[in-house]
Formats: sequence, structure tokens, C-alpha cells
Amino acid sequence: MAKAPFFWFFFFILVVAYGSTTASARMEKVGIYELKKGEMCVKFTNWGATIVSLTLPDKYGKVGDIVLGYDSVKEYMNDTSYIGSVVGRVANRIAGAEFTLNGVHYKLIPNEGKNMLHGGPVGFSDVVWKVKEYKKDGSIVFSYHSHDGEEGFPGALEVTVAYTLHPGNKLTVEMKAKALSKPTPLNLAQHTYWNLGNHNSGHILSQHVQLFASRYTPVDAQLIPTGEIATVKGTPYDFLKPHTVGSRINKLSNGYDINYALDGVPGKLKKTAVVKDDKSGRVMELFTNQPGVQFYTANGLRDVKGKGGYVYQPHAALCLETQGFPDSVNHPNFPSTIVYPGKDYKHVMVFKFSISKTHHLVSVR
Repeated sequence: MAKAPFFWFFFFILVVAYGSTTASARMEKVGIYELKKGEMCVKFTNWGATIVSLTLPDKYGKVGDIVLGYDSVKEYMNDTSYIGSVVGRVANRIAGAEFTLNGVHYKLIPNEGKNMLHGGPVGFSDVVWKVKEYKKDGSIVFSYHSHDGEEGFPGALEVTVAYTLHPGNKLTVEMKAKALSKPTPLNLAQHTYWNLGNHNSGHILSQHVQLFASRYTPVDAQLIPTGEIATVKGTPYDFLKPHTVGSRINKLSNGYDINYALDGVPGKLKKTAVVKDDKSGRVMELFTNQPGVQFYTANGLRDVKGKGGYVYQPHAALCLETQGFPDSVNHPNFPSTIVYPGKDYKHVMVFKFSISKTHHLVSVR
């Protein structure tokens, strides 16, 4: 309760600072919304266009929640780990919180040392989205107007995120945007923390992962890409065949937090990842049209009080954030993340959930 007065003071300052258009968006009612189809039930909040929960039965028929999260909207407002939210305007890191576009140098607002992470101090994960459409039996659409100069980025944007449930335990996520006035960097990502064993089942080190990526983008000590696109062969990053998350994690300093360059045709929907938990039997397949995916093993979670009072620790979940490459604005050899007026942005994710009774994940490459 002690944090409440500060929060509302901070909220008021944000409303004043961001102008009438953004202010009206921020005054949108914040709530919880539910979609249900078949065996799958998903809850959302329009704070950050966030996935709050996703429940499915396991191989024994017992229903469980497979995403990390909180019990109240207020806790999402105070979250610092981007749990379940849509991050942007530019996901991941921008070195030095700066870039040059068409001869103009832009200084952004840093929020991770001198760098920018996930859109800055008040990125898309920390704003109220408008509920544009809501059909309880299938879909919800959130929208947000990002004003020119927000967090230092050029040009205004209209952004929508549509979540849709389909028969057969399938969830699609479509993130779209229009640049209204100027070219701008844009790289949205969905930042759900997944644990197929249930959000409160402990670590994910025994879960099997397969990533359809033969290359990755190495990073420096600040997790900024060096500009190289290297092969995964012979490294702990090789998940071309299924491996448990923990099988080689001890060869890394902290855990996985790296962008993979996905195989397949650029811009086309392609298989990205398969995750399987032997204990529950749950399997998650992910497809995207983006060139990259950030594989993150929740290294930064520590003593985070989540749903039902359960305390999340490092490796309590994994994230698969499909995206453009990190810091692409400063690496001309990376796929461009610049969106121009008249050319719309579209980012698609497809999650397919199923049950397997085998004791290991068979390669489906």
C-alpha cells in the first residue's frame, strides 16, 4: 500500500508530459479480459497489452496456468521484468540509446546504463492500451497511439495487437503498426514468460527446446550485438536438435539471453521453436514471420512474488521473443527495422499447444 501514492503521482506526471492524445489513452480503464475456446483460457490486461494467464490441461487432464504473472493489475504496473507484455517501440537493446536515420541523429532515453532496453523508461509495456475490439469467444484487439518524440523516437505511430484463439488450442498474435508522419525504428515483441509445467512448478531447466536457427548474433558484455552473425555449431547456443535448457547452460555466465537468426524465407511464416515438458506432457510450437527470436531463460528474475504468492527465481521460465535483430538501427548488415509512412508493419506469432506422452522431444526439423 505504501507505493500507491507515489504511483498515482508518477501517473499524473506522465499524463501531463505526454500531451492530450496520449493522456486520453492513459485514462482508458485498466481491466482484465478473458478469452475462452475449447480447453484453453487466456486472460489479458490492457496495461501493456499483456497476457496475464493461459490455462490448459496437462497429460493427466489437470488444468494449469503456464505463464508467469501477478494477481492484480497494480502489480503489473509495478513490474520491472516486462512479464507478459508487448514491448516497444523498439524491443531489445539500442546501443548508447542513439541512432542516425536519413542523416538525422536521434538521442533516446536510456534505461539500462547508457543503453535503451525495450523502448525506454516508459515503453509500450508501461502504457494503457485502448480495447478496440473484444469478443469473449475468440479475440481481443488492443490499440495505442504513440506520439512523435515519445522516448525520443521520431514520428507518430498507430499500433494494434490482436490476440485470437482458434480451435485445437492455437493462439495467434498479430502486431500491426502504421507510421503516420516520419520514418521510424519499430520492433515489437511479445514478452510472455512460459513454463509448460505450470507457472509455479519451479525451473525450466529440464524442458526440451528446439530452435530452427543455424545462426545467432553474438553480444558484448552489455548484451549489445557485435554485428557478427555467427553459426551456432559447436556452441551452447545450438538447439537445432532438441536439448534440455539446462544441458549446457553451465557453459554460460548467467543463462540464455541471445537473438537467433531464424532459418527460412524472410517475411514468411516459419517454424521458430518447439518446447516440451516431459512431466506435464505439454508441447508448445511457435511460428513467426520475423527474422529473429530472443531466447531468454529469465536470468533476471530473483525473489519476484507472483501469482498466489509463489516466488519466481532465475530460470523459472523461458521467453521466446520473435523480433527484428537487436540494435539493428546501428548495424546496416542486419535486417532493417525502419518503418516508413505508407508501408505498414506486421508481426505475426502463432502458438500451437498439444500433449505428448513420450519422454523426449523428437526432432521435427
